[in-house]
Amino acid sequence: MTSPTAEPGLATLGRRDPPPGPLRRAPGDVRSPFVASYDSITFITDYGLEDGFVAACHGVAARIAPAARIIDITHLVQPGDVRRGAAVLAQTVPYLPPAVHVAVVDPGVGTARRGVAVQAGDSILIGPDNGLLSWGIAALGEASRAFQLTNGDLWLHPVSPTFHGRDIFMPVAAYLAAGTELTSVGDEIQLAELVTLPAPTSRITDGEAEGEVMSVDRFGNVQLSIVAAEIGTLGITYGTPLVVRAGRRQLTVPFMETFAAVAPGEIVAFTDSAGLISLAVSAGDAAQQLGLPPGAHVRLSVARPA
Repeated sequence: MTSPTAEPGLATLGRRDPPPGPLRRAPGDVRSPFVASYDSITFITDYGLEDGFVAACHGVAARIAPAARIIDITHLVQPGDVRRGAAVLAQTVPYLPPAVHVAVVDPGVGTARRGVAVQAGDSILIGPDNGLLSWGIAALGEASRAFQLTNGDLWLHPVSPTFHGRDIFMPVAAYLAAGTELTSVGDEIQLAELVTLPAPTSRITDGEAEGEVMSVDRFGNVQLSIVAAEIGTLGITYGTPLVVRAGRRQLTVPFMETFAAVAPGEIVAFTDSAGLISLAVSAGDAAQQLGLPPGAHVRLSVARPA
């Protein structure tokens, strides 16, 4: 992924137009500039924490909507991993307050891909139209309206071709949090035009639960797309030994309440905090030991007595 660091040139450093203060309103917005539609802006990116990218975005939001709090979901999504970003966003937004959710995992930044704002439930999601928002939209109860970000009056100028998070997505989010109408962000688009990621495989069939690796967290736990509440139909309860099949590999692991229920170094299946089945190695790294990358297909079944 291209880093947001790329700028027009050293001569432009320190010469960017600052975002206007909180009193500026979008054209046609006649409401009080002190009315805030949302108290919170949430933020998820692949920017990392080593540079000033996240702070710059925070600063832009603070200058436009100083009353809005920013909740950082994570900035440690692997660079360009849209699927991982979508999964983390979808699994987090149900626990967040109504907010403007800004998501930026954007390997297509600077290309013809659109920036969009989508109303879903009692929140708005803003980011690139590359599927990143799609699972979060579904988690909030499906979209009701969508707009392409075309109103440059709400952007920070000059716009960097590689840092739309700072110059487009966060300024628009801040204006919305400060009370600007959603219709002011640009042209309305059909919901069917939004880019969506394919739904992860998750089904129960022929005595097996079939799914795929959704993501791998920083502890090496392997999250599957298999919903824990559905595996009871296979007779699986805590303590049940499971056969895990992935490609040509097959192993038997216990299904327990937590990864700490087995001895260090042992593999275990458990229900994670998102209600999905995960595989872990107690005090170890399951992803490394099992060699299961995101997207790998996995099947689970009850181990039969020998």
